[in-house]
Amino acid sequence: MTIKDIARLSGCGVATVSRVLNNHPDVSEETRQKVLAVVEANSFQPNKNAKHLKQQAGTSIAVIVKGTQNMLFADLVERIQVLLRDAGRDASVYYLDEDADEVAYAVQLCRERQPAGIMFLGGDRKLFRLEFQEIVIPCVLLTNIAGDLGFDNLSSITTDDREAARQAVRFLAGRGHRHIGMLGGNWSCFQIGHSRFMGCVEACGELGLPFDGERQCEPCRYSLSEGYAAARRLLERCPELTAIFAVSDVTAMGAIRALRDLGKRVPEDVSIVGYDGVPISDYLVPRLATVRQNTQHMAERGVDILLRGIERRGRPIHEVVPFQLIAGESVAQLPLIKDATAS
Repeated sequence: MTIKDIARLSGCGVATVSRVLNNHPDVSEETRQKVLAVVEANSFQPNKNAKHLKQQAGTSIAVIVKGTQNMLFADLVERIQVLLRDAGRDASVYYLDEDADEVAYAVQLCRERQPAGIMFLGGDRKLFRLEFQEIVIPCVLLTNIAGDLGFDNLSSITTDDREAARQAVRFLAGRGHRHIGMLGGNWSCFQIGHSRFMGCVEACGELGLPFDGERQCEPCRYSLSEGYAAARRLLERCPELTAIFAVSDVTAMGAIRALRDLGKRVPEDVSIVGYDGVPISDYLVPRLATVRQNTQHMAERGVDILLRGIERRGRPIHEVVPFQLIAGESVAQLPLIKDATAS
C-alpha cells in the first residue's frame, strides 16, 4: 500500500495524508482520524528510508570536487564537512574528473537530489558562463573567481593566483635563477592555471628574464604521475633550466621524483617552488617551497557565505583570501655571476 492508496480510500488528498503521517498540526481532527483509520485497517508501515530521503531533499549541501588527485581539495573537503556538520547540515561529496563538466553535473544534481546549496571546489569559468543560469539555488565557487559572471546566486572565494605566481617567480629570481620553467595546469583563460601562467610571464618580463612560453612551459593534470611525466618532458626540452615553478604541490612532488630519476638533485641542480601549501609539503625531503593557500579561512568563509545565502538569499559575495610564500628547502641560492666588463 502507498500514500496514494490511503488518499483514495480515505477520500483525502495525497498532501493531506502526508501531513497526517508526518504529524503536522495543520490538519483537522476529523480528517486525521479518517486517514489513521485507513492506515490501521491496512496495517500500513511508512518506508523509513524513503521518508529520510524526502526529509533530506532541499536541506543537504552538495560539494562538487573537480579532480580526484588534488591534495588541496582533499584538505578543503575535510574542513568543509566538519564545518557543515557543526552547523547541523548534511554534506554529500561528488568527485568528478578534472576534465568533466561540473556545471552540467550540478544541473542534473539539482533535478534529482534537490540540494539546498552547492559548493564547487575548482571550476571552469567558461562552463559557468554558458550553463549556470539553469541553477537557481545558492552556490559558492572555491579557488576561482566568479564576480564578473554576474549571477546573483553564485559567490566565490579565491586566492590572487596571478600575484602569488609573480611572487613565486620573484623569489626564484632573488635566489639567482634566470632560467625558470613552469609546470602543470590548464592554461585556458577560464582556468586558474591561466592566472598563474600570466603571473609567471609578468614577473619574468618585469625582471628581464628570458621566457619562451612555448618552450619553457609544460601543462599537465594535477597528479603525481602527470607531474612526473611533464617534468621529464620539460627538462629534456630545456636542460638549461635551474628552477621550476609548479602550479600545484602535487605536480611539484611528481617533478621531484622525475628529477631524481634523471640524476638531478633538488635543490642543488634544479630548484622547485610549488603552489597550495598542502600539509605533506612540510614533510618532504627537502621541504617544499610553496605558495600556501589558507584553506581554513577559505572553507570557513565558503560555508558561512553559502549558509547565509540559503537562509537569507542576500547578494553574492566575492572575496580574495591572502596567501603566504613559504621558503622551504627546495630552492638553492645560486652564486652571483660577476659582470665580466667590471674593473
